[in-house]
Amino acid sequence: MLHYAAVFFVIAIIAAVLGFTGIAGAASNIAWILFVVFVVLAIISLFRGRRVA
Repeated sequence: MLHYAAVFFVIAIIAAVLGFTGIAGAASNIAWILFVVFVVLAIISLFRGRRVA
């Protein structure tokens, strides 16, 4: 998930440099959403891994 966020971030930077602001905005929004989902899943897995029966 973090890999895909980084890929979309790079796409956003390249599109912004080339002047495609619409594509850059969309790619940065996708990267932001993927990063947030990654952080939420990482926190959930951190707390689920600490349970001791």
